[in-house]
Amino acid sequence: MSKDGITRKDMKEPDSFQRAAAGAAAWISTRRRLVAAAGAMVVLAAVVAAVLAAAEQRKEREAGAAAADLLQAMGGEISPVPLPGFPGPFYASEEARQKAIVSAADAVLGQFSGTGAAVLAALAKGDAHVRLGEWDEARKAYEKFLEIAPKEDTLRFGALEGLAIAAEEKGDLDGAARAYERLGREAPRFADQADLARARVLAAAGKTAEAKEILSGFGVKHAESLLGPVANERLARLGGK
Repeated sequence: MSKDGITRKDMKEPDSFQRAAAGAAAWISTRRRLVAAAGAMVVLAAVVAAVLAAAEQRKEREAGAAAADLLQAMGGEISPVPLPGFPGPFYASEEARQKAIVSAADAVLGQFSGTGAAVLAALAKGDAHVRLGEWDEARKAYEKFLEIAPKEDTLRFGALEGLAIAAEEKGDLDGAARAYERLGREAPRFADQADLARARVLAAAGKTAEAKEILSGFGVKHAESLLGPVANERLARLGGK
């Protein structure tokens, strides 16, 4: 992390959290697969800060320190040797980094359940399992996040989309379609993207009629969406009008 980044000391300073994370939650809440990997480490660092902003209890402060370890793993560099000017940690491969993230997330979840740090750890763990191609473990982590995260948590859409991605990558197209439907229902801000994705996996599953129905009604259901032309193009490819 940079010299201007969030340090372990900062993790114990609620005011630092609030200032650093003011815009981060809003930024990531407008994107997800749109920013599947890019910037995720920096953004999650700031959002962890936001979640812990008002933490005053000892458990939360200790959880903040554990979260700092998780963030260090997420910000680690891929290099077989230490790089001058970079604080590390350093990993021999992307796989090694993702496994370190899973381990650090497990430490937070195991010791600090019920804290804001645990909520973010569950999401980070799910994302790491996705990058490792461990779809069942990813699903469990995302479901854990959705179980423990507040209903108003701005990152819930990330776990909902993660469930869809894990199902699709595993080859469970029906499960992916259900997950995208859930994403659109529980995170209506992303309903247009969710419907496009649901139509895509339904078509891939051979359920062309259902896909056409979604796409043909897209313009009415999502009148203000900028994705209307995309929906029309995909409908045309399926032989619809």
